[in-house]
Amino acid sequence: MAERKKIINDPVFGFITIPNTFLYNLIQHPVVQRLQQIKQLGLASFVYPGAQHTRLHHSIGAMYLMSEAINNLRARGHEITPEEANGAMACILLHDVGHGPFSHVLEYTLMHGVRHERLSLAIMQMLNEEMKGALDISISIFKDEYPKRFLHQLVSGQLDVDRLDYLRRDSFFTGVTEGNIGSARIIKMLDLKNDRLVVEAKGIYSIENFLMARRLMYWQVYLHKTAVAAEKMMISTFRRAKYLVQKGEKLFASPSLLYFLEKNVDAVFFEENKQEVLQHFVNLDDNDIWCALKVWIDHEDVVLSKLSSCLINRKLFKIEISNAPLPAEKMDGYIKNYMHEFSITEEEASYFCSSDIVYTNMYSEVDDSIDILYNDGTIKDISEASDMLNIQLLSKKVEKYYFTYMRL
Repeated sequence: MAERKKIINDPVFGFITIPNTFLYNLIQHPVVQRLQQIKQLGLASFVYPGAQHTRLHHSIGAMYLMSEAINNLRARGHEITPEEANGAMACILLHDVGHGPFSHVLEYTLMHGVRHERLSLAIMQMLNEEMKGALDISISIFKDEYPKRFLHQLVSGQLDVDRLDYLRRDSFFTGVTEGNIGSARIIKMLDLKNDRLVVEAKGIYSIENFLMARRLMYWQVYLHKTAVAAEKMMISTFRRAKYLVQKGEKLFASPSLLYFLEKNVDAVFFEENKQEVLQHFVNLDDNDIWCALKVWIDHEDVVLSKLSSCLINRKLFKIEISNAPLPAEKMDGYIKNYMHEFSITEEEASYFCSSDIVYTNMYSEVDDSIDILYNDGTIKDISEASDMLNIQLLSKKVEKYYFTYMRL
């Protein structure tokens, strides 16, 4: 008897069919279901209230686009076995399992030098043991070790299904229409040449739109100054919490959050205690963070309580962006004001302001070019093929200096 297909009604792509029981069981696994409790855009919902979609929404959307890309390549005569298709779809379904709550906040405070890609791989390897090798192909694709290299390009490349989903999805939920790319058309235009992904020449305008949309979404959504200010506040709050816990203070936190506050988890610690770290990591989601912040509002430490209160009640730091670094005396002036206002030390006052650099690097030919295939068989990089885009400008690393501070 044929297995019943499971269908999900997705707000972006409509009805998505989960291809088989293997992928359905993977979606049902607690490690993947945890992504339902982690917002895709973290603190961007302070700016765009509609940005409530989760990393699970995104992972399922990316799996759907992967199945579409595979079907399209098969229709063009390229052989992709059922095992390879399952491996690629499982790989993209699991590509975000290494994200913690408010991804970058965790990477900069609760852990150091352990990137989410490394965590994703470690969790995939842990799942693979549990599933008796069922994820061997997925892990090989993730590490770019699988012979058919284009499968890795579909997971992680300039034109991967990860980006094709998140640009479209984030545009939909934020209401920033400039990010609404033609993902279906781009997938229809994909082909293979010398085991690499190429785009038919008639799809060049869709690629131009994709690159422009990416640039606009970065500055309007991902690096929106208010979201950056909120992220810096969150980082300062957890830096303070970690400092207090390691000084012997008792702080309310879930057991797994407390583990990361107590331990200094860096790359060496992670490798030596991988199983223990992962066990706590997969128990963390956005709820642990918000629950702790709500309780910390009443803590006697001025810094922790003020920062927690500001985040819970959306009293966000002010942010100034400029093309030059902040003069040291300006920062000193703010710190003196906080010391006077809250009767705190200089070190404590430093938590209420920060300066840093935000930058984007939209397109780099060195990373993984987007190749355009012409009817005569020649291939050109998009930077040569496009007569509209100034790729030199698009690929230029844009740096901006910012200064965030608590208003008094």
